[in-house]
Amino acid sequence: MKDQSKLVAALLIGAAAGAAAALLLAPDSGKATRDEIADYFNDLLDTTKEKARTAAADAKEYGSHIVDKAKAKFGSVVDEAGEYRDKAVDAVKSKASELSDKAKTYGQEKVEGAKDEVKATADNWNNSVQNA
Repeated sequence: MKDQSKLVAALLIGAAAGAAAALLLAPDSGKATRDEIADYFNDLLDTTKEKARTAAADAKEYGSHIVDKAKAKFGSVVDEAGEYRDKAVDAVKSKASELSDKAKTYGQEKVEGAKDEVKATADNWNNSVQNA
């Protein structure tokens, strides 16, 4: 930014020096010389405005590019987080199902064992009653 300011200042100083030299060395009349100087400064002003517009457009384009890159990066992070969440949910569901199956199997084994013990006890009592 400082370099551009120095460049514009140098251009304006050069233009002023050129205008002063033109006034001193011009063979034209004062009005014609003033008109030429006015035209020169108008052209210089138009060129400066155009360069400023171009610089502003370039800055806007660069800013848009940076914003697009940030959106793309953020979007991929969101996608990765969603995938991680889905994997975690699937893992939890799988583990819960596995534990549920183990609990069901364990419960069935205990119920069968209890039934066998009750039957064995009932058979023992029945045998004891018949033998007594």
